[in-house]
Amino acid sequence: MKEDKKTKIKAEKENKKNKTEKVNKKQKVKKEKSEKSNKFIETIKKRWLINGTKTVLLVVIILAFFIGVTVLMQNLNLTPIDLTEDKLFTLTEESKEQVKNIDKEINIYFVGYSEDNSTLDLARQYTKANDKIKVEAVTATDRPDLVEKYGIETDSEGIIVESGNQYKVLASNDLYTYDPTTYESINVAEEKLTAAIKSVAVEELPKVYFLSGYSSFSLNSGMQYLNMFLQNEVNEVKTLDILSIGKVPDDCNTLVIASPEKDFDDVATNAITDYINKGGNILWLNAALAQNRELANVNKILAMYGVKPFEVGIIRETDSSKMVSNSPDLIMPEIQYADATNKLYNSEGVIFINATKVNTEDDDTLTSLNVTKTELIKTSEKAYFRTNFENTSDSVQQGEQQEAFLVGAQFNKVISEKNEETGEKEIASKLIIYGENFFVSDYQLTQTTQTPMVAYRQNKDLVLNSIAYLSDREEDITVRKSTGAVTYTATEQENRIILAIITAVPLIIIAVGIFVWIKRKRKK
Repeated sequence: MKEDKKTKIKAEKENKKNKTEKVNKKQKVKKEKSEKSNKFIETIKKRWLINGTKTVLLVVIILAFFIGVTVLMQNLNLTPIDLTEDKLFTLTEESKEQVKNIDKEINIYFVGYSEDNSTLDLARQYTKANDKIKVEAVTATDRPDLVEKYGIETDSEGIIVESGNQYKVLASNDLYTYDPTTYESINVAEEKLTAAIKSVAVEELPKVYFLSGYSSFSLNSGMQYLNMFLQNEVNEVKTLDILSIGKVPDDCNTLVIASPEKDFDDVATNAITDYINKGGNILWLNAALAQNRELANVNKILAMYGVKPFEVGIIRETDSSKMVSNSPDLIMPEIQYADATNKLYNSEGVIFINATKVNTEDDDTLTSLNVTKTELIKTSEKAYFRTNFENTSDSVQQGEQQEAFLVGAQFNKVISEKNEETGEKEIASKLIIYGENFFVSDYQLTQTTQTPMVAYRQNKDLVLNSIAYLSDREEDITVRKSTGAVTYTATEQENRIILAIITAVPLIIIAVGIFVWIKRKRKK
């Protein structure tokens, strides 16, 4: 026992000795660093600050150092720090992906822009994603040929994106749009630049036609924001008055049909049928029905894909996690994994208002029609379908259907099989249908925010990705940047750092200068 106690005491003394040695060693190192630092300061004072000429020379050396660092940073072309809420001046990974495989030389000229312009900084980030993209700031004096060729006014700003004989000219006001209700400035610079780069790189822009004359929803009424978003993509958007030309144009990549409120006449029915049989693709948006309508020809077109007529009624939710603000009519359905929706799977999701269910034929009937169905959007199992609009209860009533309803689906219809003997290719038509139309509309969810439905959550992405898929542009399926007003959103720590840089540091330098000047004056 005594031996153990002695051993323990000896060990404790040894530990204490080691700790003391470590502390002494740290203090010695600290003292040496302090002495070196003091020695350096004393050297500066004695050799540089006593003599006025040497003081000036020291200031010149310091300025030259900072100028050199600045020039080096500019040459490195580093991505600028972006403190805006939606990272408006940082190129998204989606844009980088869309331009990285472009194999054509593309020049982007910023005419009349200063070197520190934020949009110019944004454009320079494309050069890192693809070295075939060149960005240059020029003046009308430097490049009068560009000003003359593309019609840019002498004292105005303009962005020229060119590749070979193809070009796109953007005015400065093209980079912003405005909310007509809030007058808020909305920055769309990245969308416009990415679209311009891709538009000069492709041989032909996809054509998207919106059928007119059968619905109150149109590009000029109810879907103006969607029209803007589509044109920000690589699309040529047009309205189709099918009665005036008697056919769907041959260059149509996607035909959009929005909530028919009256039946198709024979001309439209035959034209759309011919379009389908040639392998045309359709995006169909259908709002819920409040009353029965005689739509025999409309239903005839839907039947080609095995889609049954829409029923009167709306889908309501009872699952509070699948509705907005405890409003059963504002549902948040679940996005399924599919080619057209894979980028949105497990995302924030979409918001549908007054949605309706998509009813389809059984599997045997679909097979007989050479149709394959893919589910895109479904409600929760707690959703129910209400047909009696006089019933104001938020709970499921007796006789009301309750299940997971299909509210979005894709149908692939094989028109004719591939024939290897004759060399004929397969002809197939695709239909994407959503039992909702307001989710892509200008309809405002609340009067306080005045934000259009198409701008909520992934609503915009769902419709744009669907059109990209139907137009055979699967590489353009992505999650897009939310564009909003430029908002400074530095964190508290970032804010302190920035304030220190722009205020504290200059004040310290001035104070040190005054102190040195007074000290020298006293010595004289």
